[in-house]
Amino acid sequence: MTGRNGDGPYLDLDRGAWRGLRASTPMSLTAEDLDALRGLTDPIRLSEVADIYLPLSRLLRLYYEASAGLRETVGAFLGQQIRPAPFIIAVAGSVAVGKSTTARVLQALVRQWPQRPRTELVTTDNFLYPNVVLEQRGLTNRKGFPESYDRRALLRFVQQVRAGAPEVTAPVYSHVAYDILPGRRQLVRRPDVLILEGINVLQPAPAGALALADFFDFSVYVDARTDHIQQWFLARLRALRATAFTNPRSPFRALAQASAAQVDAFGAQVWKTVNEVNLIENIQPTRARATLVLHKAADHSVTRVRLRRF
Repeated sequence: MTGRNGDGPYLDLDRGAWRGLRASTPMSLTAEDLDALRGLTDPIRLSEVADIYLPLSRLLRLYYEASAGLRETVGAFLGQQIRPAPFIIAVAGSVAVGKSTTARVLQALVRQWPQRPRTELVTTDNFLYPNVVLEQRGLTNRKGFPESYDRRALLRFVQQVRAGAPEVTAPVYSHVAYDILPGRRQLVRRPDVLILEGINVLQPAPAGALALADFFDFSVYVDARTDHIQQWFLARLRALRATAFTNPRSPFRALAQASAAQVDAFGAQVWKTVNEVNLIENIQPTRARATLVLHKAADHSVTRVRLRRF
C-alpha cells in the first residue's frame, strides 16, 4: 500500500510513500544536532528525519512559498504592496507524544531552507496561568486542560506576531519549577516563521470568537495509540526521577527518593485522572482540524502520514 484515496478530506500515506516525497531535499542535520533536539526519552534517529521530516520540510517550504505568491496576488488586486506576514506552523498532540521534539526538528530544518527564514519556536505552556492563579480558581488538578491557559493572552500574542509587530513577548514556563517564572519573558522579533507548539493549539474558539487556528498556515498533529502514549509518559517520569526531579526547585523532588514502583503508581494515577481525560475530551477531538497527522508506532517511529487534501 502506498496511499489511499477515499471520499474524506485526508490522503493516507504509508511510510514508504511519504519517504518518496522527499525528492532532493538535503539532510541538513548531523547526529550531534539531533542529540540536542530530541526529548528526554524520544529515540528519534537521523533515519526518521530523512524519511519523515525532510518530506515534511519540503511540503512546508512549498506552502511558505505559495503564501508569498498569494500575498503578491492580493497586493496586485489592491494596487499596493502587502507587507510580509509571518508563516505560522502549529504542532499539536498529547502530553508525552513527542510533539516538542517534532517542533524543534522542524525549526532546525526550516532555518536551513535557501531563504534562511528567521524562525522562532514558542510553546503554549508559556501561557498557562501561574500556579497561584490555578489554585485560586480551583484548577490545580486541571493543569493542561483548556481552561488552565490564558487564552486571551495567547491569542493576543499570536495576533501581534501575525500583524508584524517589531517585538512581542511571552511569559516563560519552567518544567523544573512547574510554574511560570516571574519576571521572565521570551522575546520574539518579527520572525519569518513562527512554530507554535502545545496540546491546545487546535482548540476551537467559543462561539463568535477567533480561534488560534484562524492564524495558522499549516498544522501538524502528532498521533499515537493511547496505551503507547501512556507508556511513554511513564518512561519520561522515570527519566525525570533521575534528572529534573533532583533539582531543589522541583515540586516533585520527593519522587527522586521514591522507588520505581512508587513513581510508576504516581504516574499511572496522574495519567488516568488527568492526562488521559484531557487527551480524550480535549486533544484528540482536534486531530481532524490538522493539515497533517503523523501517526507513531510503539517505538516512536512514524508509520503513517495523513495529509489534508481539502
